[in-house]
Amino acid sequence: MVNRPACGGFVVKLEEISRTGMKIKQGLIFKLIWIIGMLAPVSGCQSPMSIFSVCQDGNTLLDSARTMKNTVTEIPQVPRELDKGLTSSLTAEPGDVLLVQPADLDSPIRLPGDQPVLQDGTISLGKYGRLPVAGRTLDEIESMVKAQITAIVKDAGPITIRLVNRQSKVFYVVGEVNAPGTFPLTGRETVLDAILQAGGLNDKASRTNIIVARPTPPGSCRIVLPVCFKEIVQLGDTTTNYQLAPGDRVFIPAKDFWKDKSPIAQGPNPLCCKEQEACKIPKVKNWIGDAPPFDPKQSDQKQSEEKQISPISQK
Repeated sequence: MVNRPACGGFVVKLEEISRTGMKIKQGLIFKLIWIIGMLAPVSGCQSPMSIFSVCQDGNTLLDSARTMKNTVTEIPQVPRELDKGLTSSLTAEPGDVLLVQPADLDSPIRLPGDQPVLQDGTISLGKYGRLPVAGRTLDEIESMVKAQITAIVKDAGPITIRLVNRQSKVFYVVGEVNAPGTFPLTGRETVLDAILQAGGLNDKASRTNIIVARPTPPGSCRIVLPVCFKEIVQLGDTTTNYQLAPGDRVFIPAKDFWKDKSPIAQGPNPLCCKEQEACKIPKVKNWIGDAPPFDPKQSDQKQSEEKQISPISQK
């Protein structure tokens, strides 16, 4: 026979209350985890637990960069898609590869093959010595090479110089892309070209805070250009599809819910919020470009209508 305490009923009630409290706590914990799981993808976090750190990884946008980006309210007067600029003169720099050869194939002059510009800014002409070419244009290098060879061989003939590989001019794509890195600049690349060369945006990338940071000297002002990515790819708006310059940094930050979507967020750049107007597309076949092609039938019909105008109407 088991002796039960006089307060046994009271002990049972305490146990029931304790179990009920545990169930309430577990329910609250499960709800909290569910809320975190729902907020994680919105805030740009890879996992629900990373939301506790507000997803502050290395690809966040600096407050100063965000401010500079949003201060650009007028269309920047820089080259862009459909309005690209040209380089006035090409200069050789370390990393470039030059092809130096006689213009006459029957010339007795024999030179090494492709000439890489070394770190000291020189190229090797074999038995004709070394020549400093860094910072020189192709025409200047051609004259210098001819003068150095002519000093040894009087009838050297004309020498041609070609730039076959330009590795000294590059741009950078950093941040939330699938293949960030350094890419050679051929002279025609735009922001969209750069992002596609880097493998495109990944799932964490912010589509509204992409910037182009242009290199500037120490202690000077900074150039931060906003990029309206959605307008570029969905509307064909070339306003912010800038032509890249040597050394440009295309930075794609990660999504930041608190600074992008929350009530305290500054919002996108004004250039990305302007009203867009649809163009009137001509109803003609095989239309490409800004103006419809010339239609001879339509022109003949117009001329015949002009001939049928009565003398009274002409007066």
